[in-house]
Amino acid sequence: MHLLLMRHAKSSWDQPGLDDHDRPLNERGLRAAPRMARHLQDQGLQPDRIVCSTAKRAEQTASLVGKTCGVIPIQNEDLYLADPETWREILGTQPRSKCLLIVGHNFGIEEFIEELAGDYHRMPTAAVAHFHVTQAEGPLSKENLDFVTVWRPKELPGH
Repeated sequence: MHLLLMRHAKSSWDQPGLDDHDRPLNERGLRAAPRMARHLQDQGLQPDRIVCSTAKRAEQTASLVGKTCGVIPIQNEDLYLADPETWREILGTQPRSKCLLIVGHNFGIEEFIEELAGDYHRMPTAAVAHFHVTQAEGPLSKENLDFVTVWRPKELPGH
């Protein structure tokens, strides 16, 4: 079993008056999300459950990944700009799946990954942190997750 934590792909700042929650992905983000989905598939990691923030950029990222993987994302309004405590609560309430992907925002995601992994990992837009789930039963928590790696779009082969 696997847990993937993804920061939303690059968003647009082209509309200055647009509410932060409503900012869409820019062209780079529209390319990066499906690219990361294909990379996950190449690693044998196909999400069977995707949960995302209600922010437009996170929803678009999750939808692009979901389209590649054949999964319809579930939105969770608490993920919008969530702090590590909220990430922890959301993670603990997720039903078990073979590969769970949660799409959210910085700075909460970096802080949460640091808490789970035991050290800091930079999470630029569209980056994915991979954890292996060590226990088949019970809620997901720091105690039953082993950090594997972080994939960043600019560090992938063929970038």
